[in-house]
Amino acid sequence: MKSFLPSELETKNVYGLLSGSVGPRPIAFVSSVDKNGKPNLSPYSFFNVFSAKPPILIFSPVRRVRDNSIKHTLENSMEAKEVVINVVNWDMVQQVSLSSTEYAQGINEFEKAGFTMLESDLVKPPRVKESPVQYECMVNDIISLGEEGGAGNLVVAEVVKIHVREDLLDEGLHIDQHKIDLVSRMGGNWYSRANEGMFEVEKPIHKTGIGVDQLPKSVRLSKILTGNDLGKLGNIEELPDKVLIQKFISENDLEHFIEESTDERIHVIAQEYIEKNELEKALNILLAKQ
Repeated sequence: MKSFLPSELETKNVYGLLSGSVGPRPIAFVSSVDKNGKPNLSPYSFFNVFSAKPPILIFSPVRRVRDNSIKHTLENSMEAKEVVINVVNWDMVQQVSLSSTEYAQGINEFEKAGFTMLESDLVKPPRVKESPVQYECMVNDIISLGEEGGAGNLVVAEVVKIHVREDLLDEGLHIDQHKIDLVSRMGGNWYSRANEGMFEVEKPIHKTGIGVDQLPKSVRLSKILTGNDLGKLGNIEELPDKVLIQKFISENDLEHFIEESTDERIHVIAQEYIEKNELEKALNILLAKQ
C-alpha cells in the first residue's frame, strides 16, 4: 500500500484519488436560474439522497481548483433558492457530458446540449424533459466546506415535487431498475452503466464544442440519430467547410449516394461513423446536402 497525508499532496491529486476510488457516484443533473431568470444546466457527481422525511438530496459544486472560482449553479442556488435535480440514464449521457462544457455566463446549456426545457410546477428552474425522474426542490441550506480551490459547497435541497416517467413504475410505485438504465460517474473519463458496467465518455474540458444547437435542423430533428449521437456531434469544435465536405464526398465516391438517398438513409450511414467515433466523416455526410 502507498499511504498519503492529504496535506502533502496537491489538491488535484487528492481530487483524483477521491473521485477515482469513491464510485460509482450518482449524477445530479441540476437546472437552476439566475436572478434574471436565465436557465443553467450542469451535472454534479458529488451527490446523493440523505433523507426521506423530509425528502432531502444534497449535491456539492466544488470550487474550481485552477482559479478558486465558483460555479454558476452555486451562484444561482444562493440567489434563487430553487433547483431541479434530474437523474441521468444511458439515453442522455453524451448530452449530459456536453453540458458540462464551461460555457460563458448566460449561455443556455439546454440548447447547447440539445435538451428540452419543461416548465416546473412549483419552482422556477425548468425540468429536463429527457430525464426519466425529475425532482423539484427548494434549497434549505448551503454549507461551505472551505474557501480554497477544491472546497465543496453542500447544497441541501428539499424535494417538493417528484416527476417519474410512467412506464418505469409498477402498481406499488417501485421503479424498474432495468428500464431506468441509470449511469454513474467514476474517475477520469470513466462512467458506469447499471445494466452493463463501465464505459468511457470524453470530458469536454480541453475544448468548447459547438453545441447541438449549431447543428442543422434536419440533423437535430433526425428520426434516426439518437440524443447520444447528437451529443457527440455537438462536442466537435467546428463544422467542416464546404471544401472539406466536397473533398470527402469525392474521395469516397459518394456523389450518387448523397444525390439519390433520403435524409433517413444518409443519417443511417452517418450513424455508423458516429458509432466508430469518426465524427468528422459523419458530419461530412450529414452536411453534404445542406
